[in-house]
Amino acid sequence: MPRPPTGDEVPPAASDEAPLVTVTGPLPEPEAARVLRLAGAAAGRDGVGPLSEHVVLHLRYGGDAPARNVLLTAGPALAGYGHLDPAEAADPAEGPAAELVIHPDYRGRGLGLLLARTLLAESAPHPLRVWAHGDLPAAESLAARAGFARIRSLWTMRRPLTGPLPAPVFPEGVTVRTFSVGADEAAWLDVNGKAFASHPEQGAWTAEDLSLREREPWFDPDGFFLAERDGKLVGFHWTKVHGPADNEHPAAPGHEAIGEVYVVGVDPAGQGGGLGRALTLAGLHYLRSRGLPEVMLYVDEDNRAAVRLYESLGFTHEGTDAMFRHPGTS
Repeated sequence: MPRPPTGDEVPPAASDEAPLVTVTGPLPEPEAARVLRLAGAAAGRDGVGPLSEHVVLHLRYGGDAPARNVLLTAGPALAGYGHLDPAEAADPAEGPAAELVIHPDYRGRGLGLLLARTLLAESAPHPLRVWAHGDLPAAESLAARAGFARIRSLWTMRRPLTGPLPAPVFPEGVTVRTFSVGADEAAWLDVNGKAFASHPEQGAWTAEDLSLREREPWFDPDGFFLAERDGKLVGFHWTKVHGPADNEHPAAPGHEAIGEVYVVGVDPAGQGGGLGRALTLAGLHYLRSRGLPEVMLYVDEDNRAAVRLYESLGFTHEGTDAMFRHPGTS
């Protein structure tokens, strides 16, 4: 006997009611689980996850109290979701950041535009930035209709782990070890902040951001490499392994596991000696030792120095995430 559908499984034909938009703070666990199932359905249709790791962690662990969750329901079904980071967490000139997703069965009904306008109203009078993962034509069209302009492109790059891989050569005086939970957090946050001082997301990480990732099942200190000189941290390479059923998987859930160059950072005082390249290679060798067939990474398209480094290591451009910005409403 088939089981009855849950609220977010009701077919579109059963929901003729006008869509309802609800704006709220942290979601209770059952509601967050519905959002994650919606994201999984969108990833299965589009071939790319619709929500960033940051938003998935927000859903999984409750997130920041000032952040806003926007739920779009059609009858009993969850048809869409939007996440808005608090304005106070953003550069006032740039504005808060948001992400949104519409369930595949509810697209083509104007719900994406409704969700975008709700996020604009919630962020007013600040400008609003919205990420679109996968650079899909529908997202580009929605952005244009809602008055957003493209301002940033984040590349996905990949390479196989089966081909030649040079050995890492570290600068003289540099030693490498792995991360120690409970001992290295403060030093890592300090170097991360210096290395990404101009980066809009990575450089703003807090102890809580790091703690959330330490709680994730993918976290592996053996794949988190720290470079030191005279006992002081000067650089790092944090690797990640995406499982085949991971909601943050860079492709649709169900694909085989893949490694990631999660974060590579070098203290600006120690740049220019090949440390970043050596750390990258150390992480790639580790990921290959795990039996992974492929590795990926994210890099800003306009960070040409980093793009050239990764291209020299065999990475090629595979996909793009786009950020769009609205000047704000009064």
